[in-house]
Amino acid sequence: MDSYPSFFRKYFLLFSFVSILSLSLSAATGVSNKTVVLISLGDISFPLVVEKAKPDTVPPSKAKLTIAPPSSTYEDKEFIEITGESDSRIYVNGQYAGMVGGDNKALITLDTSGDIGKRTYTIVLVDYSGNRSDPLTINIEKIEDPKFNIDYKGMTLYHHNMDSSQYRLAQLSDSEFNGLTAEQKRLVANKLLSTLFFGYPLKTLEEKIDSGQFISNIREGIQEEITDRGWIEDYILDDQYFEQFSQYSDPQAITILSRFYAMKELDSYFLKNWIAYILTQTIMFSPANELDTTHTANISSVYNRIVNFLDDDGGMRYITYVHMMSEDNWRRFRSPEDNGREMLEIFLFDEDDTHVPIAAQALQNWSLNRDGDTLEVGLNENTEPLHLFGTLIVNGDDFYRELVKSDTFTKGVTKRLVDFFFTQSSDAKRAQITDTIVSSHPETWQDILLQIVFSKEYLLYTTRAKSMEETFYSLTRQVHFRHRGNTFYYMKYALEDMHQASMQYKLGRIERVPLDSLSFAYYHKYIREQIFVRRSNPDYEDAYHSWSRQGWGKELVTFDKFDYDENNIESSLENLINHIFKSTISREATSEELKLFRSHMIYEEDGEKHFHWAFDMFTTYNNDPERQEEQRESHKRYIANIIMDYISRLEETYMHKKVK
Repeated sequence: MDSYPSFFRKYFLLFSFVSILSLSLSAATGVSNKTVVLISLGDISFPLVVEKAKPDTVPPSKAKLTIAPPSSTYEDKEFIEITGESDSRIYVNGQYAGMVGGDNKALITLDTSGDIGKRTYTIVLVDYSGNRSDPLTINIEKIEDPKFNIDYKGMTLYHHNMDSSQYRLAQLSDSEFNGLTAEQKRLVANKLLSTLFFGYPLKTLEEKIDSGQFISNIREGIQEEITDRGWIEDYILDDQYFEQFSQYSDPQAITILSRFYAMKELDSYFLKNWIAYILTQTIMFSPANELDTTHTANISSVYNRIVNFLDDDGGMRYITYVHMMSEDNWRRFRSPEDNGREMLEIFLFDEDDTHVPIAAQALQNWSLNRDGDTLEVGLNENTEPLHLFGTLIVNGDDFYRELVKSDTFTKGVTKRLVDFFFTQSSDAKRAQITDTIVSSHPETWQDILLQIVFSKEYLLYTTRAKSMEETFYSLTRQVHFRHRGNTFYYMKYALEDMHQASMQYKLGRIERVPLDSLSFAYYHKYIREQIFVRRSNPDYEDAYHSWSRQGWGKELVTFDKFDYDENNIESSLENLINHIFKSTISREATSEELKLFRSHMIYEEDGEKHFHWAFDMFTTYNNDPERQEEQRESHKRYIANIIMDYISRLEETYMHKKVK
């Protein structure tokens, strides 16, 4: 009896080393659903007969609708609910769409976006054995959204964006783009992307250019939304990644600046934010945060309203009409006479002083109450018919509505935006561009803005200074930049030093990029010190509140980014220099520039060329590979810092250059 427990103790330990041998009995017995498992316990073996489970060959039942979609819709998605076998996979038109839950139910989203017409959806359930159910077929008719037929006293509220084929201002095509030299293509591509506050690392950019459809792919990309809006907002409002500030720091502006950096895709949501940002920098929609009657909330109020209207296909007349009647606008222009005059001058370029008393009379019951700076519309409304805009108006609503309905409005707002993008073009050229765009009858802000930035006139023939946002957002993506928590807090105040303040001025950025000595000195200082000569320390990758995290990323100069040969240090150095030049300012270094860097980093001794120690990216430590890699990366960083410092002083860094 004493040996009995010892026996089990011995073989209990041996169970850790059990080997299982499966032998099919089908040949010997004709039975295919049984298996012999040979269990070995040290020197003891015995067979165990196990019956195999029968394969599942029964398909799931056909899915049933518990919540059906409408037979027709103008929405871009519809929801349905089905019941079916639990844990089965759901396929809609062959695409995986989720799984049936344990309660035998599933909620499915049907994509109904696109052109008007019939949509057919085939829903199939597939179980774990691969058995497929009979298909459930659903038909939905996509119809025109009735909102596009809504008008208010002759003002149509909603509009589709024009197709680019309807633009009158000549657009750059893929074939014309592909006919440019390699350097010209990089220059044009980065000009377009940076104008849109975007950019790509060099390798990604060249892959997109080599596709042969760079222009059309960018156009298509900005019409489709793939950004997870909820994630973006959670991310930029998370103090772990982006420091949050009090109302005295204008946090609304900081959030907007952070969002452009956080959005990783150049899609339709990015475009709507970009359009809203451009408009709020102009005299037309500036929140005028510098005034004592405005409040920081006006920043987000004006900006977010534009984004939301663009989301809902609001026309530019409707968006402007709502803005002019808003408290935000009245906090900027505070009396009937002041408000009426400014609306005429800003949107129509109407400086006829005889029109001002008429506007003031129509607005006589409108005022800004300084108790909370609140818009107050009284009951002492004008009742006398007034002649203005070639029609009769009576009250404030009439004044704002008929203003945006006038043909002069389209020309006025187009001229404002043409002046904003063609700052260094002649008056005659800007007038020609304005008239051409107006002749296409734009009804949305996109119709004007995209017609400008994709045009041959802008991309090929125009030179102008980049705004700081254009430089910052493109460069940070090109050099794998990493931010720290308060990067955009400092960016906001740096913009003010440059006299390019965001959401700040009563009349917007009258001079989009001031280039006086002091303004440009602050501009150069910020770009140089915060991007070019600041490298992100990989050891602080997750330390969002450390200065060591901020700067260009090590990915910019990894050895896979450029051609190198350890036996030809001169060629390797030149390839690295050209890689950094192309990554940042689209061109290769000139022969004189290469000579400058070579003479600084390489010396000749006994007929052989050597790196100066600080720049030896091929330094060797035969017995210490980790130290060798560390030193090589460190020396490459020294090389890159000097090259980047040099580039930060070049005109191309701050200018959109013409190609032809």
